[in-house]
Amino acid sequence: MPDTVLIDAGKYTLRKLQPGDSAALFPTFASEEACRFLSRPHFDSEAELCDWLTDPDWNGRSWVAIDKSDDALVGRFVAVPTDDDQVTELGYVTVAERQGRGIARACTAALISHLFERENHRRIFAEIDSRNLASIALAERLGFTREACLREHERTHNGLCDLLVYGLLRREWNGGSKVQ
Repeated sequence: MPDTVLIDAGKYTLRKLQPGDSAALFPTFASEEACRFLSRPHFDSEAELCDWLTDPDWNGRSWVAIDKSDDALVGRFVAVPTDDDQVTELGYVTVAERQGRGIARACTAALISHLFERENHRRIFAEIDSRNLASIALAERLGFTREACLREHERTHNGLCDLLVYGLLRREWNGGSKVQ
């Protein structure tokens, strides 16, 4: 697996997640509302969150976004490998008090550019709960194509949910130039 390197995302820097980052992420991951689209319920303790974030058996890479203006941790971004080393699943969450400011858009675009241009991926995809309208809008703004709706596909803490699959091919990526 490639290293989790620093990525410049304009106003933000993406760096490798560290165990101490759980303190800044905990208020978001402790919120039932903020975790409504996760496959698991909110976290009850910072220690539980830290264990989940740093699980040595998890096969993905995890970055946190740091706002260059105030050094605040403002989001978490993941790249999860598949059986094909040129295909990766993306995930993203912005800390609750900073949502709606374009952080996920800027940081996800930078991560996509890194995966396509530096790591030579050919396909990136995201699996999104069909009720998560903000995440769907972000994927579409970034140029992803809705490829499937898997009905009642995942059992979560909120019951069965439909899962939308969005995909983006390297040849379709515009480098983020059309990202609003």
